[in-house]
Amino acid sequence: MVDSNTFKVFSQFGDTQSDGTTITLKNSDKWMKEAKLFTRTFTTTDTGIAFSKFKVKKMPFNTFQDYIKDLCKSKKMSVDNFVKKLNDCNVPGVSSATKALPMGVTDRLTDTTKYTGAHKARFGEDGKGKGMEGREDVHDNEGYVQAYKGKDTFDKTH
Repeated sequence: MVDSNTFKVFSQFGDTQSDGTTITLKNSDKWMKEAKLFTRTFTTTDTGIAFSKFKVKKMPFNTFQDYIKDLCKSKKMSVDNFVKKLNDCNVPGVSSATKALPMGVTDRLTDTTKYTGAHKARFGEDGKGKGMEGREDVHDNEGYVQAYKGKDTFDKTH
């Protein structure tokens, strides 16, 4: 028999609406994946087919026991071994979580003394940002592009 506490933990994992009494196919698959039950001959397709036989979106604990028995019977697997692996499984984890970068990398990328070009102008000698002064031209805007040679010649030609 599947451990009810582990069932509750996996049924609530990632589901803020769950009260721990029912489990979804997604969470059931997560549990089986964590227990390393999936193989080349036993996949999430098999669990989906077996789950759909019960015609529910969320399966209660008692029905989940029947689901496990049905699943093992259809795949010719030992129910005892299957349940043992589920019960021995640790609490759910996140395997692809973003890892923090080493501090050396972050320090190098945020060192304003190494900035060049337009970005260099955005920071003062102390490394603090200049705000809008560092982002916008503070020159008078007379409507001409900087370094335009024909400035103030429009009226003279017409």
